[in-house]
Amino acid sequence: MATEVMKSSARSSALPSSLIPSPTQPLRRLPSPCPLPVAAAAARLSRIALRSIRRFPPAAAAVSSSSPDNQTAVVAPPPEAEQCSAEEVVRSFYRGINGRDLSSVEGLIADDCVYEDLIFPQPFVGRKAILDFFRKFIDAISADLQFVIDDISAEDSSAVGVTWHLEWKGKPFPFSKGCSFYRLQIIQGKQQITYGRDSVEPAIKPGEAALAAIRGVTWLLQQFPQLEERL
Repeated sequence: MATEVMKSSARSSALPSSLIPSPTQPLRRLPSPCPLPVAAAAARLSRIALRSIRRFPPAAAAVSSSSPDNQTAVVAPPPEAEQCSAEEVVRSFYRGINGRDLSSVEGLIADDCVYEDLIFPQPFVGRKAILDFFRKFIDAISADLQFVIDDISAEDSSAVGVTWHLEWKGKPFPFSKGCSFYRLQIIQGKQQITYGRDSVEPAIKPGEAALAAIRGVTWLLQQFPQLEERL
């Protein structure tokens, strides 16, 4: 009885021979998980993205890290535009005056610049007033009279000292030595002159008489302190 039951169970669990693949029969290929049109579209998008990266490369990044295991990419800022040094601004100022090119001088002077020429009783205040003064100066002299820089300071980025003289066709002009001081400031990304002072060699040189005059004035101030209010 047990033998019959086992034979019956074996017959019921056996698969039909048509469903068992033959060792020589090729296996059926499963369908592709990505149909051909979708795969082609994906490949096309990849090529477009690659061309975009080559055409528009990403901004350079600097990697900062507090530890070897913790690195952070930081986009580097664009390099700042190079600024002219204070010395070069002052040299350009003199070149513009010598070349009678006030349009090139205009951008070197700040809007509220104060310029003192010590042969005048009052300073010139504002870019317009200063340019008007130099326009009159240029109209009053010959183009053969030129400023020549003898020495100029270059160490300070915000202040420049200059010694100069005038030359007529390459020859020193009488009583034309002078010295100037300029203060500069970066305004809207540009180095500009905010203050200037000129001291020119006097045509009359009193010599030691000037010391006697200074001594007399100081004596008066010591004797009459109320005179200090008139200084």
